[in-house]
Amino acid sequence: MTRFQNKVALVTGSSQGIGAACALRLAADGADIILNGRKLDERGEDIIKQIEALGRRAHFLVADVSKMQNVVDLVNEAISVYGQLDILVNNAGVEKNNDFWNVTEEEYDFVMDTNLKGIFFGIQAFVKYCMNNKRGGVVVNMSSVHEEIIFPHFAAYCASKGGLKMLTRNLATELAPLNIRINNVAPGAIATPINKKLMETPELLEGVLDNIPMRKLGTPEDVAALVAFLASDDAKYVTGSTYFVDGGLTYHYEEQ
Repeated sequence: MTRFQNKVALVTGSSQGIGAACALRLAADGADIILNGRKLDERGEDIIKQIEALGRRAHFLVADVSKMQNVVDLVNEAISVYGQLDILVNNAGVEKNNDFWNVTEEEYDFVMDTNLKGIFFGIQAFVKYCMNNKRGGVVVNMSSVHEEIIFPHFAAYCASKGGLKMLTRNLATELAPLNIRINNVAPGAIATPINKKLMETPELLEGVLDNIPMRKLGTPEDVAALVAFLASDDAKYVTGSTYFVDGGLTYHYEEQ
């Protein structure tokens, strides 16, 4: 029996990077997958093909998860695709680089709505489904080491991840009687498209590696492995926590 036999997972923001790796890992472990992104392009189509090559089903739903109604509709549509939803992976996230004194309301709302509000109401929709059908569920949120450590010029991003940390702790207590577990995964410096500039600029990369005891960037697959563990029955007594995937960065970090 595979780890996620007869399970369905929704992974938001799964066109590339960590989200795509999570979708592929869950599929490799036996889950059918609902993919999501702002648009379906060749990246999403390629991931569908890879999942189907693993012998699992895959379906892509287009949604901007920064809007409350969009994310509620996304969860409900995901449930309708295969008739059930067992695992919700809230991976979609954004960041904006700006000095605090120059951050606009538009930038602030874009970050907070995507990284916190959308997740809040997506989980709510999933919980309502679980309650109405008297079934348990698992939620894994993609946080960041910056729920814990500073990130100058990314104040809204840090605030959103700090909020996600507290939301997860609070919901762990509130949802435990419903047999719904919830945890955060907090990646550090991961080799993804969002870090393309970093990886192509030796002096920037060296500054980051100086803060990582393992002296290397992580991979999306490193993160996906932890997501799969937390989503599985191997972690059936684990809820309300954040797990860092950072090569030792968090408690070694020093601002340059």
